[in-house]
Amino acid sequence: MAGPVSPGSGPVRLLVLGAGGRGAHAYAQWCLEHPEAARVVAVAEPDAERRDGLGDAHAVPADRRFTGWQQALSTRGPWDAVIVATPDRDHVDPTLRALELGHHVLLEKPIAPTAEELHRLTVAARGSAGTVTVAHVLRYTPFFQTLRRLLDEGRIGELQGISHIENVAYWHFAHSYVRGNWHRTDQSSPMLLAKACHDIDILRWLVGSPCTTVASFGERRHFRAEHAPKGSTERCIDGCAVADTCPYNAERLYVDQLADVDGPPVTVVTNDTSVAGRRRALRLTDYGRCVYRMDNDVVDHQTAALRFGNGVTASLVVSAFTAWNTRTLTLMGSHGQITADMRSGRISLATFADTPPTVEGRRTDETFQVGTGSQGVVDEVIEAFSGHGGGDAGLMLDFTGRVRRWLSGEDVEAAPSSLEESVESHLVAFAAERSRLNRTVEEL
Repeated sequence: MAGPVSPGSGPVRLLVLGAGGRGAHAYAQWCLEHPEAARVVAVAEPDAERRDGLGDAHAVPADRRFTGWQQALSTRGPWDAVIVATPDRDHVDPTLRALELGHHVLLEKPIAPTAEELHRLTVAARGSAGTVTVAHVLRYTPFFQTLRRLLDEGRIGELQGISHIENVAYWHFAHSYVRGNWHRTDQSSPMLLAKACHDIDILRWLVGSPCTTVASFGERRHFRAEHAPKGSTERCIDGCAVADTCPYNAERLYVDQLADVDGPPVTVVTNDTSVAGRRRALRLTDYGRCVYRMDNDVVDHQTAALRFGNGVTASLVVSAFTAWNTRTLTLMGSHGQITADMRSGRISLATFADTPPTVEGRRTDETFQVGTGSQGVVDEVIEAFSGHGGGDAGLMLDFTGRVRRWLSGEDVEAAPSSLEESVESHLVAFAAERSRLNRTVEEL
């Protein structure tokens, strides 16, 4: 059985657990694009079509195409690291087993669906030769790294507060959190954890201090049976009377609007992306069901108020009811502010000393010239990379580079999204859920 690679001997060899949207289309795809850095040498996936699809794309031998993680991790195999991209409820056990075998692990978020499971993993990880890097990909994006740099440079003085909105987009929420894998807490995790542990983590990173207090409100307000329009049907393709006007019409989304897409989100719905395959899936799977007739129980909007140890406060809004799928922020400092939109990549900085007051009844020229600093405003546009704004690629580059250095016997500092760094965001998410359910203010 082959052992770890020797220093400089070739690409890092990876076992991928889970051949879904993250395992196959984000991380494994990156390996195809960067064969000098990493390659997939084994896959574990219960769905035969997805397992063989990834296996064929990466020329994985038949004896390394496993039906489950237990089989793949029965012994230490001929790979250097493990990517855990299984469903949320199956994150902890395969990670524990990989650590037991001494592997370095890239773990898809969330780390664990409950505080108890999170504790079990963190305790076990302390005594392991392997390490865990959590896929909090926002830390690896040029967009958020620029925001962090501007704060570190003191460009807006001392940070006082942040307004952060996770605009999920109406169609994306319906796809993932009404019809999809994260539509029930008992099958995955609370919506704030599943969707926004990214955002809580990045707030912690930007603020530079632990969160100490959380209060949160949210509910499943819209996607309920009583809001089903008159004439709607169990499935969108069953002759729904409001199909032409309903924004959540699955047939229009998956067959018409995404007709030219052969990857996610269509491949989450069906492996057969032909028109016939898409229509068949709408008749057989939850992705074709009316959003008002699902068994979903997760909130469709939530707001959390956070106070950090250094006195900075932040509001986090996560909502299904937005047109664009993006993150928008306002960072408020003692001497200026930054507004930013991840979708467009635009970051605008205004310093108070150079920004004239806007007073009612007084005419003010509010046309700012990009990049010149006129009226105290400096604009910067970060290239809009695909894959979480370039975070997926940044994470993979960082992780595989660290694995290579570990295998070479070098001392390697912890990853930006190490397990230790990432646990805090989950504890905040759990506290926010307790606050939401119990109408309490939670101290951490």
